[in-house]
Amino acid sequence: MRRVTHEFWPELEVASWQDTRDTLHLWTQIVGKVRMALAPPVNHWWGVTLYVDATGLTTSLMPYRDGGLEIRFDFVAHALVATTTRGDTRRIDLRPMPVADFHREFDAMLRALDVEVTYLPVPVELETAIPFADDTVHASYDAEAVTRFWRSLVSADRVFSRFRAEFDGKSSPSHFFWGAFDLAVTRFSGRSAPTHPGGIPHCPDWVMHEAYRAELSSAGYWPGGASEGVFYSYAYPQPDGFAEAAVTPAAAYWDSALGEFVLPYADVRRADDPDALLLDFLRSTAAVAAELAEWPRA
Repeated sequence: MRRVTHEFWPELEVASWQDTRDTLHLWTQIVGKVRMALAPPVNHWWGVTLYVDATGLTTSLMPYRDGGLEIRFDFVAHALVATTTRGDTRRIDLRPMPVADFHREFDAMLRALDVEVTYLPVPVELETAIPFADDTVHASYDAEAVTRFWRSLVSADRVFSRFRAEFDGKSSPSHFFWGAFDLAVTRFSGRSAPTHPGGIPHCPDWVMHEAYRAELSSAGYWPGGASEGVFYSYAYPQPDGFAEAAVTPAAAYWDSALGEFVLPYADVRRADDPDALLLDFLRSTAAVAAELAEWPRA
């Protein structure tokens, strides 16, 4: 086995950058809401996500009038860059500043690009939802920590994409959901699912109804839940015996509070072959979900 350097799976204690993480989460929600407003709707909300790219996170190209707009978080140069297909570009330097200031500068940037878009100016999926224009609480930005987080996303995205390619049924791309601030990849059995009960803070139940209208097995990476974040895996609807099932690797366990299997990020990055360890977790938990729910086989 080859030893992977820490550069590709960097150490990132949640406590060391939690304020930055929470601020960045809200910034991604602002940008994500523009993608939600401009891009065509896609099943299970795939049309609102961001994607890992060579320097950070991107909306990809969104249609606008007779052309398009792309907005990118560059976590190497630490800038938010918006570019239109007309060749116009504007940027915001990413630095410590309140969400309210970011929101104001972001809207000014869109106006400078002659982009008119309406989006809900309030965060979702959070217990406390301060309107963006009023949020002076979240104002942190540790550039080094953000770059390390991006590098962890690059590695997770690489493994998630390989895992996705192994399944020939319907599956999502590896994509970043700004609502919960996590990278995720999801497989579907091809069968419908019971209506999701909803109840997510500041999120209409119909949003969850669409997200979970089909039987699925989903996995992801969230920078929370353990000292350095966790990889997770769950099934909806949850089949009988899922929580008690034996999964691998040995570091994985059932988190009853989350209702998911989790594998601490720290265990992955310390492994001789982090990619292989994570892939084992993804394969094992997905196989258990499919077996217990008796997914149809091609």
